[in-house]
Amino acid sequence: MSTVSAASLESAHVAESTEQKKPLKPCCACPDTKKVRDACIIEKGEEHCSDLIDAHKDCMRALGFKI
Repeated sequence: MSTVSAASLESAHVAESTEQKKPLKPCCACPDTKKVRDACIIEKGEEHCSDLIDAHKDCMRALGFKI
């Protein structure tokens, strides 16, 4: 293995372990439910999106956030 390849693998492993140690921020959690919820709120208004809002809250709670 070349020195460049070995260095790339090592830096990727260090980055991976660093990411695992950082706590997940609420803004980055559940991007799929957040995107759909936000689009619904913008298009239809909050009162028409309660099921999507609840789904996002459930996802956040499953990740350990207290909502």
